[in-house]
Amino acid sequence: MTQFDRLARSLAERPRPVTVFGAPEGYDAAVIGGIVAEAHTLPWLHVCRDDGRMARFAAALAFFHPALDALTFPAWDCLPYDRVSPNGEILSRRIDTLTRLASAGADTPLVVLTTVNALVQRVPPRRLFSGRVLTLRPTGRIGLDRLQSFFRNNGYIRTDTVREPGEFAVRGGIVDLYPAGAAQPLRLDFFGDALESIRSFDPLTQRSTGSESEVVLRPVSEVLLDDDAIRRFRQRYREEFGATGTDDPLYESVSAGRRYVGMEHWLPLYYERLETLFDYLPGAGISFDHQADQVRSHRLDAIADFYGARRNVTTSARAGSPVYRPLKPGQLYLDDAEWRKTLHGRPVVQVSPFAAPETDDDRFDAGARPARNFNIERADPKVVLFEAVRDYLEAER
Repeated sequence: MTQFDRLARSLAERPRPVTVFGAPEGYDAAVIGGIVAEAHTLPWLHVCRDDGRMARFAAALAFFHPALDALTFPAWDCLPYDRVSPNGEILSRRIDTLTRLASAGADTPLVVLTTVNALVQRVPPRRLFSGRVLTLRPTGRIGLDRLQSFFRNNGYIRTDTVREPGEFAVRGGIVDLYPAGAAQPLRLDFFGDALESIRSFDPLTQRSTGSESEVVLRPVSEVLLDDDAIRRFRQRYREEFGATGTDDPLYESVSAGRRYVGMEHWLPLYYERLETLFDYLPGAGISFDHQADQVRSHRLDAIADFYGARRNVTTSARAGSPVYRPLKPGQLYLDDAEWRKTLHGRPVVQVSPFAAPETDDDRFDAGARPARNFNIERADPKVVLFEAVRDYLEAER
């Protein structure tokens, strides 16, 4: 029985928080992947400190455990209470993961990689993505009116030339679109209602790069402006902030069914209730990067600061500037109490690069230790770095 198997069995028998020592960056992906591989039917959520760390962890996980199915869920790339919307490519990746999780079974053996910032933020409910996936194949049939209706109801924006995720264009029997989660935009060639071919193309040159046998279309926005969402937004916005005037372009735009830059920051007003990534992975095991909890604490402090700044600006708004009415942080983000409640009863692994203390009875040591970083040698022009590395490795033999 391997150490990974022992830990996986221990967590399955008694879900609780544990610390895995001896797992520095790089090797921690081997450890977490080993736990997931031994758990067999247990989905797993790994929480990275930031997006750069998530990319490095994903690369290491693919190296150590290439058979594991891994999804990434990045955070919005804008500040809390910002006036801009998240980047379309970021939204595309997030929705691709959410729709896959919404349709996956509770015992699907996969790893979801996310960040602290993404996990503390609430997300649209799972039911939002039910029935909102459309699969197209060559030789299939679908009316262009129905296809354009799908685009409008799922957040796509019509343009003349498709270059960004979430855009579509119609030119006679040719439909260009950039679906959620796709590496490149696609060109659909119709003859009447019959789909003759699906080709990928380069968004810069607009030239075809290959053929596809299937395309799966998903929503491309976390705010879907159907009649219910608009009605709910109007009612809740007035309940939250009182009567509105002509100085509120957000309220006017959404009321008219038009998308507005930054409208995602009022996400709770469009749906009956929001959920969290935890809800998409009920019962899943969770692991945290080293120092992830400190990052979460700093994030919550920053959210409170941004909210306070917006409140101050709202109460002393300059003449002519668009009004900004911020929602309370608890409506958009998880506070400490809800965070602890969500983690309770789950297997939780805290990763540490350090050796296990002798006083820790419930400890697991993966056995690795951080290697020397040679910062002193790098800064000394008299030292030949390669010789220093050679001498170090020979001493460690």
